Amino acid sequence: MKLLAPMLLAAMLAAASFSSAAADGKPAAPAKAAKPDLVKGEQGYTAVCAACHGADGNSAIPANPKLSQQHPEYLVKQLQEFKEGKRDNPIMKGFASTLSDEDMRNISYWVTTKPAKAGFAKDKELVMLGERIYRGGVPDRQIAACAGCHSPNGAGIPSQYPRLSGQHADYTATQLTAFRDGKRKNNAQMTGVAAKLNDREIRAVSDYIAGLR
Repeated sequence: MKLLAPMLLAAMLAAASFSSAAADGKPAAPAKAAKPDLVKGEQGYTAVCAACHGADGNSAIPANPKLSQQHPEYLVKQLQEFKEGKRDNPIMKGFASTLSDEDMRNISYWVTTKPAKAGFAKDKELVMLGERIYRGGVPDRQIAACAGCHSPNGAGIPSQYPRLSGQHADYTATQLTAFRDGKRKNNAQMTGVAAKLNDREIRAVSDYIAGLR
């Protein structure tokens, strides 16, 4: 009986506290996500990412994407999916596997603060086709316009659609081809769009995207 008394008292106090909160009509405040640490983000980026993506996120290697000014939520999602294997890339999986969720947030929020350098379209013969696809899609084949999700200037929509403006044409073409061929499987919407594009159209829209600003 002596042991039960403290337990009963604790239960009564907990119930009283819950009743008081309910009476006030104030639900418990959800825990806030920790604010990204940009100093740690820079340190992590320099150690893990800079060799392939450039010191400031402006990759000079056409096969590696520019990360500067990319939406941080999108970068975090991609890193998590590399780590989990939802997005297949052995090199990126190796790097992402070393990062905690906090590391991913810090790095992603740091690199998005770096200004993106403008890119350029290079294929004059295809750029007009690329512009038509990007801005208007291909209506007779039910191919949606890229601008509908990624915005007319390629800025994208935070938390939903990535920034494309100025991205390397080689990288964009590789990703569109991977979506089309079923090698990249982490976005059903993009798989559906890319499945209807031929190689020439992929090259054209990728080149046009490289010159967006």
